[in-house]
Amino acid sequence: MLSAARHTFHSLPSGRVGVWVLGVVCALSLTSCTESDGAWDPYVNWQSRNAIWFEQISDSARTAIAQAKAQYGNDWEEHCEWRRFKSLQKAAGYDSKLSTDSICVHIIKKGTREGDDAISPMYSDTVRASYRAFLMPTQYEAADGGLYEEARIVDQSYYGTFNPSTAAPSPMAVKALIDGFSTALQYMVPGDEWYVYIPQEMAYGAAGKGDTPGYSTLRFHLYLSNVYRAGTGVPEWK
Repeated sequence: MLSAARHTFHSLPSGRVGVWVLGVVCALSLTSCTESDGAWDPYVNWQSRNAIWFEQISDSARTAIAQAKAQYGNDWEEHCEWRRFKSLQKAAGYDSKLSTDSICVHIIKKGTREGDDAISPMYSDTVRASYRAFLMPTQYEAADGGLYEEARIVDQSYYGTFNPSTAAPSPMAVKALIDGFSTALQYMVPGDEWYVYIPQEMAYGAAGKGDTPGYSTLRFHLYLSNVYRAGTGVPEWK
């Protein structure tokens, strides 16, 4: 989907969303020494750890949504920042599994849903969007032999602190993206800023890609700037 080359690793940026996920995986990261030589391996049991991490996120989303529905009924979406969306690339009638065929979304900011520009992308459309992709938080070995916690960046379209007025969004064809990223975009409108959690089955799977190891659950910071219907062309960014 997105080029993962030539990007350095950074610490998880502070923000209103996502800080809590650092704690839920600390216990999982403590078993990363191999028994044979004591060498630290941050990716030991990576598949199972990523599956557990995504399930914990899914549980948080399910709980928040259920509480909002119980309290606010049909107006629950106005009072809840969490969403869960099934894959939009699966064939009709596909026996979907929520644990592997759905993404979780934590809304940071909502774009306007009124006016001619308040449109969601379709599968055949092109968009301009800004993004940053993180691996699951885990512990890595420092040069001095100590350990530090980090959610490594494996791809990004902007650097430093995100600012929509200065971060030039990248043009992307929705149909050319990984399932989880494509699905998220098709539920967004311009101005939406989300954290999107994508299970490995809707990302790069067992093979991985670039700096992304196989079986990685991904967390995207995603901002949608513009939607261009098929056949209309994409103007130069100014």
